[in-house]
Amino acid sequence: MKIITLSPQEFDKFASTHRYRNYYQTSAYGNTMASNGFKIHYLGITDNLNHLIGATLIIYKEIFMNQKIAYAPRGILFDYSNSVSVQELVNKLKQVLGKQGFLLLRMDPYIPATIRNKRGLVKNMNNGINIIMSNLKHAGFKYKGQNQFFENEKGRYEAVTLLVDRDIKGIYRSFSKNTRHKINKASASGIMIVNDKNKNIDFLYNFIKEKTNKSKKYYEDLVKNFNIKANVYYAVLDTNTFVISSKKVYEHELEKNEYLSKKIQEHGIATKKPVKKNILNSKMESDRLLNVYKNQLVLATKLLQDYPNNLILGGALTIEYDNAIYLIVDGYDKKYKNLCCNYLIRWYIINEGVKKQYKYFNMNCISGEFRKKNPYSGLNENKLDLMEYQQNILGNLT
Repeated sequence: MKIITLSPQEFDKFASTHRYRNYYQTSAYGNTMASNGFKIHYLGITDNLNHLIGATLIIYKEIFMNQKIAYAPRGILFDYSNSVSVQELVNKLKQVLGKQGFLLLRMDPYIPATIRNKRGLVKNMNNGINIIMSNLKHAGFKYKGQNQFFENEKGRYEAVTLLVDRDIKGIYRSFSKNTRHKINKASASGIMIVNDKNKNIDFLYNFIKEKTNKSKKYYEDLVKNFNIKANVYYAVLDTNTFVISSKKVYEHELEKNEYLSKKIQEHGIATKKPVKKNILNSKMESDRLLNVYKNQLVLATKLLQDYPNNLILGGALTIEYDNAIYLIVDGYDKKYKNLCCNYLIRWYIINEGVKKQYKYFNMNCISGEFRKKNPYSGLNENKLDLMEYQQNILGNLT
């Protein structure tokens, strides 16, 4: 076995057909990191016949006196099922990287361990995962544990919606009533999803800058390097339509409220008996909704005055790679959270995926904790509503 240097083209050719391929292990991602303060290597692994049997992008920075820590994002593309090969690989990496001043190699292989349902219960398990883990540990890698949150560079749990062999109506029907309501509400309010042909990151970054540790330049470089495979979407509110729909909803509820008031009044005069509880409950709920819709109409009127040419509420960046669409990041203006534009953006992307015949839509990472309330519960709920299953990745090793 030998460790060799590959050109970006050689690396991409091998990586694109590997069973553990992922968009992090591409020259497009390597170029992105290279323009954001990292140095990169493309390494190949050959057998005794000089056949290429593995490869990896390694990114790194010097930390002190030419000493470096290497990171293979989403892991070395290699067959980890053979213990002898894994041990030989580790030995060769130590020799090659050690001579170049590397103190440590970290990686998080993109190897599915389990498939779980929305509640976190295991539906399917990778039968070879225990062997792979054992081989890596025996070769000297230290496993960083069953991380439930985002302690490492990348999370272990991903929210996925299956698209292949499904019609869009069937996917829509699979959502909960509450999720369908949010999608419909956003659409009825006058929100349109626009695929920005200029792929401008400015507005999107304003929505996400408080929750990301990445610079705007990083996302701009992702778009540049992935080129036609990168898409930037925006949720745009037609403020005139928002006023019209808000007025319609308010007037409908006002009519219902007046009917209930009349019914209660007539009941009291005719029977002099207490009004039935269900009627009173309906009236109280209508009173509550009337106040909500009134406030929404006031908001809609003000937005039309302030933004007569529409208002951008949120956005998302996706990358199309291999047979899937990956949600890289999304965000929205928290002032308009109740308009649910994030649901409509993801629903639009799902529609695009079905049209383009992609296999699945990966909505990126979620927390692995489903039973207890935690700082990521909102993130989970947001994605669980639209996903079909969650994919649990192997995890971080050093």
